[in-house]
Amino acid sequence: MKLAAILAVAAADAFAEDRRIVVSIPDRKLVLLEGNRVLKVYDVAVGKPSTPSPAGEFRVMNRIPNPTYYGTGKIVAPGKQNPLGTRWIGLSAKGYGIHGTNVPSSIGKAASHGCIRMRQRDLEELFDLVQVGVPVELSGERPQVLAMIFAVALAD
Repeated sequence: MKLAAILAVAAADAFAEDRRIVVSIPDRKLVLLEGNRVLKVYDVAVGKPSTPSPAGEFRVMNRIPNPTYYGTGKIVAPGKQNPLGTRWIGLSAKGYGIHGTNVPSSIGKAASHGCIRMRQRDLEELFDLVQVGVPVELSGERPQVLAMIFAVALAD
């Protein structure tokens, strides 16, 4: 039984290390990579100029289905009015995460308070594809290695 638990933890660590998320803030695109292979490209909303998304290297710290929103002076239970949507992927940058939205028209814009917003169906798919520990790079400039991927994605 202990061996099975150790193997499960090792497999989760290997899974987390092999996959990574790269967000190009200026392109408003999120790419899920496995090694150097692109698994998915998603349109996202990023922080508006007054509350920009932080650039840097982070990790997925938690994954919460049906999160409760705790904003300044208000709490919103899970449901249609919740600005986080149906999933929260919390980052190692305190207070920042990848989440859904109750304003889908914001996708593709600089519209959030710094978090990365996704369409519900896209977020639910990503949520199932990443685990705690997955590296997340939020890039303030188009990542050199992904320039061609974003160019193709932007042309679609």
